[in-house]
Amino acid sequence: MSAERYKRQAAMRAVEMVEPGMRLGLGTGSTAAHFVALLGERVKAGLSVVCVPTSRATQKLAEARGIKLSTLDELPELDVTFDGADEIDGELRMIKGGGGALLREKIVAMASDRVVIMADESKAVAKLGATKLPVEVVQFGLKATRDMIEALATDVGCKGDIELRRTADGQPFVTDNGNYIFNCDFGSIGDPEELDEAFRFIPGVVESGLFLDICDLAIIAGEGGVKVYEARRELEDED
Repeated sequence: MSAERYKRQAAMRAVEMVEPGMRLGLGTGSTAAHFVALLGERVKAGLSVVCVPTSRATQKLAEARGIKLSTLDELPELDVTFDGADEIDGELRMIKGGGGALLREKIVAMASDRVVIMADESKAVAKLGATKLPVEVVQFGLKATRDMIEALATDVGCKGDIELRRTADGQPFVTDNGNYIFNCDFGSIGDPEELDEAFRFIPGVVESGLFLDICDLAIIAGEGGVKVYEARRELEDED
């Protein structure tokens, strides 16, 4: 069975979770596109929801399906965000941003009570880093920012090529926010939390594609069927 079929299976399980009146975040990417299509079928059948898209691409898909849309300015608190992932490990830590929407995806996710991730089994990894890590940066001072990313990443044990993402015609890829993206080919990331913390010291970095402690539920479809994984988070001791 193809990866696209598995993605659709994961999205089918996810869309069953949607209830009337919910405020939803809509992710970006191929798996999220399956979810939007399936949600559109339910909306056409009478389901009433309002959604905040994480990219212009998702906005267009949702509009074409007749899904009611809003913004975080109008709906600053959401019930659930449904999104995909480029990679997800056993602790439900993720790399996202292959579609270039990582900043808006993270903003929408953090505004949601729950985050549900849909993926095919090829996205499940033992350690993050099999794919290139996207890092969204401002255009000003690009070389200085790249050099700082390289230096601080090296300090936490991450080395590899850091290349500016480009479009098919060779131009720099520009995000919906007017920023650029560096694709960082670090390989296996030993300590994602440490690397994420290092990025926070770099003024030119807007956000990284490390999504840590964000996913609440992962729906992963593959040859063995559809499996659901719940995040395990330790509760803080109360005084």
